[in-house]
Amino acid sequence: MEYTQLGRTGLKVSRLVLGTMNFGPQTDEAASHAIMDTALDAGVNFFDTANVYGWGADKGRTEEILGTWFAQGGNRRERTVLATKVYGDMATEGAAWPNQSRLSALNIRRAVDASLKRLGTDYIDLYQFHHVDRSTPWDEIWQAVDVLVQQGKILYTGSSNHAGWHIAQANETAARRGSYGLVSEQCLYNLAERRAEMEVIPAAQGYGLGVIPWSPLHGGLLGGALRKEREGGAARTATGRAADTLGDPVGRAQIQRYEDLLDKHGLEPGEVALAWLLSRPGVTGPIVGPRTGEQLASALRAVELKLSDEVLSALDVIFPGPGASPEAFAW
Repeated sequence: MEYTQLGRTGLKVSRLVLGTMNFGPQTDEAASHAIMDTALDAGVNFFDTANVYGWGADKGRTEEILGTWFAQGGNRRERTVLATKVYGDMATEGAAWPNQSRLSALNIRRAVDASLKRLGTDYIDLYQFHHVDRSTPWDEIWQAVDVLVQQGKILYTGSSNHAGWHIAQANETAARRGSYGLVSEQCLYNLAERRAEMEVIPAAQGYGLGVIPWSPLHGGLLGGALRKEREGGAARTATGRAADTLGDPVGRAQIQRYEDLLDKHGLEPGEVALAWLLSRPGVTGPIVGPRTGEQLASALRAVELKLSDEVLSALDVIFPGPGASPEAFAW
């Protein structure tokens, strides 16, 4: 496994991030524990979750599964860089009440304590803001964060789904206060969705944030969707972003060119999509959310895959990026 610094910090993390969103809803506790053991044994030390994972009536269940895994001992917690998120509404059905979501100082304080309890740990390595809170000023957010850092409950903070100007505003406010600020941004970024290259990734690089792409296969679209469709096994691409692309003749043709290119070179689509992200400037590591051990094994192979200049150039032709800002939309 390869490791890198998380943004401007001294923290070393694996270049593959284990996403846990499927643990609970799609993968039971025993299988989830097995996947985490395999990942840790392979050198993956960066695990990502969120307080809302488990969804619906089971919100928080995924954090609980990590907590029972840590409780098995074997230095599991000590060897893991643990990242979770705050923002989503954690109210149970029929018990909605103000201040149970978003980034007020009150909700941040309550959400941290609740996550720590579910996770069975006394600190969170990376505490991430799952979305932008347009109603809460950054001064309030950083005041809450500074207290939690002083209490030893969190070590670093990151953002997710933030625009470039949000990153700038957050870290300029932090600098004015003498706070450390954001150290990572978790954003939608893959071969089929490259808009983050315009401003989000340059902002992250400018402020020393590591970039953690989510949905690296774009909902399964980049994992051999057309081949799986022919084989009758592409249920995951039947909805969402992947379905929208495959339902469009132009998008479908684009994915066909992608799969034809990789067939020519004897490469697996899902592994290439991950390897491409690992080759991109500013990327710490993509988040992979395996539901099975084989999916994890495929992701691990991608870390070792080095794409040739010929393949990288061909991928740029098939999936051209938007270009740098402001040249992408101005002279």
